[in-house]
Amino acid sequence: MPSEPFLTLTPLGGLGEIGMNCMVYDTGESLVMVDCGLMFPDDYLYGVDVVIPCFDSILENKSRLKGIVLTHGHEDHIGALPWLLQHVDVPVYGSAFTLGLVENKLRERDLDKYADLRPVEPGERIVLDDMAFSFFPVCHSIIEGYGLGIETPVGRVVHTGDFKIDRNPLDGHATDLEAFKKFSEPGVRLLLSDSTNVEQDGFALTEREIKSSLREIFNSARGRILVSLFSSHIQRIQEVVDLAEACNRKVAISGRSLMRNIELAQEMGFLHIPHSVAIPVDAIDNYPDEEIVLLVTGSQGEPLASLSRMACEEHRQLAIHPGDLVLLSSRFIPGNVKAITKVINNLYRLGAEVLYEKVQGIHASGHAHSEELRIMFETVKPSFFIPVHGEYRHLVKHRRLAVECGVAEERAMVIENGQPVTFLEQGIRLEEPVSAERILVDGKGVGDVGQTVLKERQLLAGEGIMIVLLVVDEATGEISIGPDIVTKGFVFEQNYAHFIEDAKCIVLDVFENIPPGETKKLKERIRSALRRFFRKVLDRDPVVVPLIINI
Repeated sequence: MPSEPFLTLTPLGGLGEIGMNCMVYDTGESLVMVDCGLMFPDDYLYGVDVVIPCFDSILENKSRLKGIVLTHGHEDHIGALPWLLQHVDVPVYGSAFTLGLVENKLRERDLDKYADLRPVEPGERIVLDDMAFSFFPVCHSIIEGYGLGIETPVGRVVHTGDFKIDRNPLDGHATDLEAFKKFSEPGVRLLLSDSTNVEQDGFALTEREIKSSLREIFNSARGRILVSLFSSHIQRIQEVVDLAEACNRKVAISGRSLMRNIELAQEMGFLHIPHSVAIPVDAIDNYPDEEIVLLVTGSQGEPLASLSRMACEEHRQLAIHPGDLVLLSSRFIPGNVKAITKVINNLYRLGAEVLYEKVQGIHASGHAHSEELRIMFETVKPSFFIPVHGEYRHLVKHRRLAVECGVAEERAMVIENGQPVTFLEQGIRLEEPVSAERILVDGKGVGDVGQTVLKERQLLAGEGIMIVLLVVDEATGEISIGPDIVTKGFVFEQNYAHFIEDAKCIVLDVFENIPPGETKKLKERIRSALRRFFRKVLDRDPVVVPLIINI
């Protein structure tokens, strides 16, 4: 007798956090992953480059994995693919622009030649074993984003991806509500919807409103205009280029990621920069300031980005001029606020004027506000609802909105990463949690930085390190060289030379009281004696590393 059809959804990331979006659809016969994103590390993760989902549950069942479906090309939805595609050989589906970004990312790691990237058109339907995926255009802060209509053995599922509903779309960048509605007419079992801006009332600003605001700024600016934005926001880049052309200004570009994405968008026909407008960065001095627009990276205060280096007067080609107008045309991501504020303050020190979202309407969020989320509920009319893509408070508040919009209270569920939910033909059940720990990537190391290493890095960052070198003659038991003491991140040795000399005397006293050959005991005594000494005289507790060399 055949087993009862089911669908199990397992979030590996993106629930209870902004970033690392990754959802697995499992019917027993097949697995499909929707999105495969990364997250950038918090400040306390010293030295960590990125954070990716734990793929153990996928790799254990990779023979059933039929494909990876991407909603759009932001890092928090595609960034972890290089680490997964090394271990699985499955097709990756997404829009042409999304896959172009993926290909660039894979090429950096010499993985592109092995990837099976399959572009899909708006409205297209693909069948992956016992599931089918339809792709609906959505408006977001990147071009060619998709929401998904998914046909499963236990009913239809709508996965919105990141979206907003632009009431007056510019250049056709709109969320296709009609497509969502048509797909939903037979009845939708489950809706998964973007929760990021559920706390924001009303509607998000439209891109047309942003362009109007930018037009006023361009018309009134008297010096150079520097625009910093997300390098993937091709629609906003086109708006800046159009306004520059209308104001008889030239456009120069600085920043590797910006250049790469602009070149890709031009090749694919999504961006048009007239030859009469574009100039190389090294040619801007040939034009008066009032004829220049600079597109630069660094909207999040990244230390190596063009704008940050200009603000610190460290850029080799570019410098801030008094009277420059800097537009930060992106939102402040919460973890980056301090870095962005530092850049803004430095720009003001150099004589620039800075406009950003809080003081001027120059950025529109790509995520739906509460009224737009309400429209999605009214369009899809789901039986069940699971909020995705948001911190925990966002998920809770989105669930409340779902109940207001008619979803039965017991059918609106807040789940977290690693908590599978199984949908049966009749009813649902929660499964045993799976591993959804964050995997830390540091250089070429994946997952080798754990709590012990992080704690050591935190100690080093907080207290510094002291290395004590002793070379001991085994034959005589006497010290041949040392004690030498080197510190890093502990004290400025010239100012505290007398304490360092006292520390050397302590090392000699310890050495005299330890029998020859007991190197381990000697190291322990030196470590404890020096830590005790510096806690007493400086109220500091450095990491002490004794190096005892016997010759």
